[in-house]
Amino acid sequence: MDDLLEQFLIEGRDLVAQAHGDLAALGREPQRRDRLDSLFRAVHTLKGSVALFDMAPAERLLHRAETRLDQTRRGDAPLIARDFEGLIAVIDQIDRWIDDIERHGRLPDAAESQGAEILAALDHEERQAPATHDAGGLPDWAEAALARAPLDVRHPARTAFRYSPDPECFFRGEDPLALARSVPGLLALNLLPTEEIPALEDVEPFRCVLHIEGLSSTGIDAVRTAFRMVPDQIALAALEADGEGEHREGRTEADGTQLETAETNGAMRVSSAKLDALAAEVGQLAAALNALEAATERAGAFDRDFAAELRRVHGALSRSLGTLSATVSEVRRVPIEPVVRRLPRLARELAASLGKDLRFELAGEGLEVDKQVADAIFEPLLHLLRNAIDHGIEAPEVRVQSGKSASGAVGLGFSRSGDHLSIVLSDDGRGMDPDAIRRAAVAKGLLDGAEAAGLTDRQALRLVFAPGFSTSQAVTEVSGRGVGMDAVQRAVERLQGTIEIESTVGQGTRIGIRLPLNAILTRLVTVCAGGERYGLRMDQIDETLRLDPATIEEVGHGRACTIRDRTVPVVSLAALLGHASDVGEESGRLVVTGATGQRVALSVDTVDERIDAAVRERSGLLASMPAIGGTAIDADGGVLLVLDLPELLA
Repeated sequence: MDDLLEQFLIEGRDLVAQAHGDLAALGREPQRRDRLDSLFRAVHTLKGSVALFDMAPAERLLHRAETRLDQTRRGDAPLIARDFEGLIAVIDQIDRWIDDIERHGRLPDAAESQGAEILAALDHEERQAPATHDAGGLPDWAEAALARAPLDVRHPARTAFRYSPDPECFFRGEDPLALARSVPGLLALNLLPTEEIPALEDVEPFRCVLHIEGLSSTGIDAVRTAFRMVPDQIALAALEADGEGEHREGRTEADGTQLETAETNGAMRVSSAKLDALAAEVGQLAAALNALEAATERAGAFDRDFAAELRRVHGALSRSLGTLSATVSEVRRVPIEPVVRRLPRLARELAASLGKDLRFELAGEGLEVDKQVADAIFEPLLHLLRNAIDHGIEAPEVRVQSGKSASGAVGLGFSRSGDHLSIVLSDDGRGMDPDAIRRAAVAKGLLDGAEAAGLTDRQALRLVFAPGFSTSQAVTEVSGRGVGMDAVQRAVERLQGTIEIESTVGQGTRIGIRLPLNAILTRLVTVCAGGERYGLRMDQIDETLRLDPATIEEVGHGRACTIRDRTVPVVSLAALLGHASDVGEESGRLVVTGATGQRVALSVDTVDERIDAAVRERSGLLASMPAIGGTAIDADGGVLLVLDLPELLA
């Protein structure tokens, strides 16, 4: 792939994402002039970009969209619902064609017919408006009018006009010159013959053979109003001047924004592989620093002064590593918008293929996330979205019968919560029935009847993450709510994240995903349970404490303690992990977590040091083990198993 094409694919997709974002914003707030200008710039730049390749149908579509937007920017015709539909269709089609260019190096054979179909749909939106200059440059007559005007009027001039009176206007009692002089803010006026001047004896005194050109200091709308009785005889051009009084040829207000270049902002493109390698080295440095800390503690038993010097060095290195990690994390952050830009189009296409009305809302897509998160999050989000539309949103007639609006709503929102990215996908569909999930689990042999009955509704909903689990009565080509959800969970786990489901029958479903913003280093607390060391992620821990073992009481079939006047169940971590002996049961050392939505205290042998470590995805034999969130290098150089508390306690 040549550099020019690679650059086009990157910038083209960014512009498509920008256009979709602007269209969504304008749909909510049509008066947003900044969004309208941004949309015009995106379409205008895309048109210039596709012209470099064999994409003539794309250029025609974008030119039509640009013309329509230019009419709105000049106040000729506001955007209406049909305009939004047409513009979305144009941008969606450009998006598909960019994918075709990347895969095949050319547009599909059907590109001409696809483009013609969209153009035909846009034809009904063409407005009859006075001719204005194209955004690509001033018309020749406007440039000539500027050249003929005195220098002192060129700078304040905002509008150029060319009035071509009907040759028979005198017979109707019209006075073209008086009409031209009535233009507000008139700065200059020129009379030009429309044809070669005839000999004196051949002149027809009652036939108008003149053009009237002029410049005005008022806006184009005011000049148009002056000629409102002869709209078919007037051409207008908006003028923009720079600070030195020289008019920019072919520039409009929206065209004036230049794309930043490496020369203006110091930016440069860096291979993603190099960023990954840099992040890996940061992880190695963190492991070495943890080992140095352990060595420092051992040195203290032999030489206190030497140990103190090592601690000083360790502190300096720790601060430098923190700065380096933060810098690398910042460099690796990318906007999430280009990643999810295709989801609105895919949602519309899927809903249309299923005969469903859909309102898809995207919010918070302007956030920046770690590159690793951005690279991996699209597929699970697409799967969840397809499930929501196919098996969550009901058919329009079903929704109406149940008292809902015919149009279903699906929302995807991104927000930042501390050092984490929160993703919420919600729908107002039929919801998920915990009882149906229990019955399906029993039918598939995952649980027996007694076990299924003992599950809370929250626990029952998590059964959809079991491989191959589905409650759907019929398999569709699109999805089945639950089918493939284990793949979604694995993708989230690989990113050191968690996923939760909340659903109400008849009202809808909410799926929440929580991911770390920093995918390089993870803050861990090391604990010992059953004689083994484990790592627990700090973001899954509310607090650690030590109680008198006598205060931990037997309650029913379990144990509980009181923490700040609240009863909290106590569970042995060693027992959860299947250790034969439960050494930590009487230690009184507890790790309190709320990762499952309710506070639970884990009883452990010891709570040890906190370390920053690079947590790697579980692989090999560990890949099939539940509740293992990954591995890290411990301070002694050994492998530390990092537990996934939500899965362990589910």
